[in-house]
Amino acid sequence: MKKILILGGYGYTGRPLAKHLLAQTDVEIIISGRSLQKAKSFVDELHDSRASARQVDASNLNDLTQALQGVTLCLVAAPTTQHAETVIRACIAAHVDYLDVQLSSKKLSALYAAEKEIQQARLCFITEAGFHPGLPAAMIRYTAEKLDIVESAFTAGYLNMQGLPYTEAVDELMECFLEYQAQVYKHGAWTKPTSWDSRVFNFGNDVGKRTGYSMFFEELRDIPNLIPSIKDTGFYISGSNWFTDLIITPIVFVGLKLAPKRGLRPLGKLMWWGMGKSKPPYLVALKVEAKGQLNGRQAEVQLQIAHPDGYELTAIPVVAYLLQYLDGTARRDGVHMMGHIAEPQRLFKDMQRMGAQITESLDHHLST
Repeated sequence: MKKILILGGYGYTGRPLAKHLLAQTDVEIIISGRSLQKAKSFVDELHDSRASARQVDASNLNDLTQALQGVTLCLVAAPTTQHAETVIRACIAAHVDYLDVQLSSKKLSALYAAEKEIQQARLCFITEAGFHPGLPAAMIRYTAEKLDIVESAFTAGYLNMQGLPYTEAVDELMECFLEYQAQVYKHGAWTKPTSWDSRVFNFGNDVGKRTGYSMFFEELRDIPNLIPSIKDTGFYISGSNWFTDLIITPIVFVGLKLAPKRGLRPLGKLMWWGMGKSKPPYLVALKVEAKGQLNGRQAEVQLQIAHPDGYELTAIPVVAYLLQYLDGTARRDGVHMMGHIAEPQRLFKDMQRMGAQITESLDHHLST
């Protein structure tokens, strides 16, 4: 039987990952982290003989390598990007596949530095998994299958979560602001990383129209190569309240430039506090609006994926992808982004079955 070790398995992301893996697959899972007590406590909650607990220190190469013996895949759900190279080295040493749900340029650099070695070892390393990054590229690829020619595909995210405590994962998110890039692909070329763009997206009756501001994900870089007809694409993030968008966010950007290390935690708490002041509906949503041609006429495909819980919407696409990985249809040697390797139609069908709210529309009566 295949075994998946979840690094950070009792955390906010690890918990729904574990529950969905047990519900959707027949694998054994190992809940791991620095606290054996917390790992055991969560295993007791699961009431499943396929779940066990293990104490693991992600910063200790020998400890992690030993813990990975007999494991099929290491699922990194903990905010351990500062130890990314150690985790990667341990997986290679133990000859174990790898998947992470982290957003970090340092982690990507470490993965690509080891790519040749990973390829030679015939291991499969999946990165940038989750909902964003993770789903935008898959959503664009999905719309490309619905149209004969894709001319533009814009993706957007809406985040409005309530009552979430500040954790180390938020520190990791704030580190991304230090190297924030805002480029989009416009008229067949990428704009400068510092050039901002905005677009209005309609997230439906509960949320309505929101202005999104450009945010670059590495998974988007290859979209023009994957879909040569595309001339415009990008990702846009929309906030849940004007105070955070217009006042707190600029303060955070300026503060991080002035004090990138000392300001990280206090500015992160300020941002988290502002986001916590939002009003209902509490929802995490992703949308793609793709335009092109179908049967010789202009057409537009829209796809929206939503869930009230952001941690659930991180776990659901990961487990939906792992169903493809486990049966071998989406397991290939080397380093891959989840949004590139997952088969989109099956991915979204499985996500919907697991509780994601998915709506789709096709309008092929647009005038040119």
